[in-house]
Amino acid sequence: MNAVPAPETADPLTDTLAPRLARARFRAWHRGTREADYMIGGFFDRYHAGWDERELAWFEALLDEDEVDVMAWALGAAPAPENFTGPQLDALKMLDYVSI
Repeated sequence: MNAVPAPETADPLTDTLAPRLARARFRAWHRGTREADYMIGGFFDRYHAGWDERELAWFEALLDEDEVDVMAWALGAAPAPENFTGPQLDALKMLDYVSI
């Protein structure tokens, strides 16, 4: 007798993150200036697929900041607050994800 394959179980983390990622993508690409859209939206597009809940929470907090401040941190024109420093900010500073 052939066994019926078990249905694939949903990944609760992916199910939880999907709506948040969709919201974050929209917010990342609608910052108010074209430069901020390319920087923050491009960063999202390049890196979001590998984010866990903690990394997504970091990005969501970044989206709550003024885009002028975020751009200054990414360009090294101003120091970032300590809660934003780390590997994700380092990746944001690379600017190699911006394509126009």
